[in-house]
Amino acid sequence: MSRRAGPAAAGIVAVLALALLLLPNGASGRAGRAGAIDPSLIDRGASLYAANCSQCHGTNGAGKSAPGESGIGDVAGIGPSLRGVGALAADFYLSTGYMPLQHPYDQPRRSRVLFSKHDLRALVAYVASLAPGPAVPSPNPARGSVSAGMSLFAENCAGCHQISGAGGYVPDSVAPRLGPDSPRQIAEAVRIGPNLMPRFSRSLLSDRQLDSVIAYVQYTDAPYDRGGWSLGHVGPVPEGLVAWFVAGVVLVGVTLTVGRRLT
Repeated sequence: MSRRAGPAAAGIVAVLALALLLLPNGASGRAGRAGAIDPSLIDRGASLYAANCSQCHGTNGAGKSAPGESGIGDVAGIGPSLRGVGALAADFYLSTGYMPLQHPYDQPRRSRVLFSKHDLRALVAYVASLAPGPAVPSPNPARGSVSAGMSLFAENCAGCHQISGAGGYVPDSVAPRLGPDSPRQIAEAVRIGPNLMPRFSRSLLSDRQLDSVIAYVQYTDAPYDRGGWSLGHVGPVPEGLVAWFVAGVVLVGVTLTVGRRLT
């Protein structure tokens, strides 16, 4: 039995190998990079890319040089190459509305998302198919620690985003408020380092630490106010100053009222 099955099995393997060799190079390469993603989804993403992204990032995500410069690649102020950025960067910039820009020299800022969920998946799938790159992360803030996240956030993020995650201004840019961001988008920003933000690799910030940072950011967006009036969650020092101011006004009012009655 085994001697008869051996030649037959070898013949099947040879036929499959021949079929793979006869596949078009573009199809086999794209399938290898995009995995099990539906090819029609990648084709839809290619059409959307040509209409909305190629003006800055060039054909096939190769990047685009500034006028008067030769060559292609990562040229400041135009469009960097998207080959190798993977689904990670594409999902972040598109799902937050940072991209596409109306003008290549505009400052990227969070804005309205221009694409439907299906078209977003198509664009992300197309960019991911250009070359191997990092995938979309799957953070789990439920396993993180809010107190540990606060320490990490105060050390690495509060300088720009404020300790309450309310955002702020930095030279030539804006550190956005973090409340609207989903856990996935926060994780993507930490791993990418968009704009002036530094990039935190896993050696600098582990996935478990990142879960704690996200847990803290979620807490700041909807904190439990044990003391009542939150005053915008700006911290104990301003709250104390407001309390003293209110107490001073009340004290002056009581003093004037008592003084009028005595006279």
